[in-house]
Amino acid sequence: MQNRRETLKQSAVVAGLLATAGFPQFAHAAFNKAAFDAKSVQDAAKAAGATSMAESKDVTITGPDIAENGAVVPLGASTALPGVKQLLIMVEKNPSALVAMFHVTDAVEANFSTRAKMGQSSDVYAVAIMNDGKALWAKKEVKVTLGGCGG
Repeated sequence: MQNRRETLKQSAVVAGLLATAGFPQFAHAAFNKAAFDAKSVQDAAKAAGATSMAESKDVTITGPDIAENGAVVPLGASTALPGVKQLLIMVEKNPSALVAMFHVTDAVEANFSTRAKMGQSSDVYAVAIMNDGKALWAKKEVKVTLGGCGG
């Protein structure tokens, strides 16, 4: 049986091998700067590859009705639709609308959750971008009682 020290040592060796093999380069390659710099929901979706947007009951957004602290707001997005390429979580009134971008394959279930910072009450969107470029979205209003972005 391994003790904690041996396990940590082996983990450090594996992390070092991944770093020298160029793993961080692959992780960085998926970053879409234009989408994360976009100021509106439509611009962020377009930068992520969406060609048209339509509301859908097949896309689900989860989050609190009232967030007591805008610095840490739990949000989730999911869909059971086949052919989803990306799943986005966006906050309409944030300085940069895109909060999270998840790349989806057939081997990955399109069900993600994260925490976001919200400066004020806003509509929150889950956008599923399909393989053909069509974007399906759902929205939910989240009220913030204590600002998280400079509030």
